[in-house]
Amino acid sequence: MRTRIVLIDDNDVFRHALEMLLDLTDEFEIVASEPDGTRAGELCRELRADVVLVDYRLPGLDGVQVTELIREECPEVAVVALTAAAGRREIEAMLDAGAVTCMRKDEPLDAIVQAIRAAAAS
Repeated sequence: MRTRIVLIDDNDVFRHALEMLLDLTDEFEIVASEPDGTRAGELCRELRADVVLVDYRLPGLDGVQVTELIREECPEVAVVALTAAAGRREIEAMLDAGAVTCMRKDEPLDAIVQAIRAAAAS
C-alpha cells in the first residue's frame, strides 16, 4: 500500500517538482498539493493522508499553526516539516507543534524520502 501524502508549500516550483519526483515512485501517492495550509485538517481527514509535508514559511497560517491544526484534527497523521532557511528556534517550534522531523529543502531527495518513510512508520 502506498503512503498517502499531502504536500503544503507556497513555492509552486518546489512543490510541483517534489510532487512529480515523489509520484515517480511506487511507494508514495500525492493525494493533495496546496500552496497554503488553510485546508490541511480537512484534506487529511477526507483524503486519509498518512504524512503531510509542511513548509515552515506559509502565507496565512504558518507552518507551526498548520502542524498544530493537523495534529489536533488528525492525530494519526505524521507531519514532516520542510524549510529553506529556518533557524534553530523555528525548527524547535515545529517539533514542539508535533512535527516528527524537520528537513531542509536543499537536502538530497533520498534524505527527504527516508524522512517520509520514517514518518509513515511512526
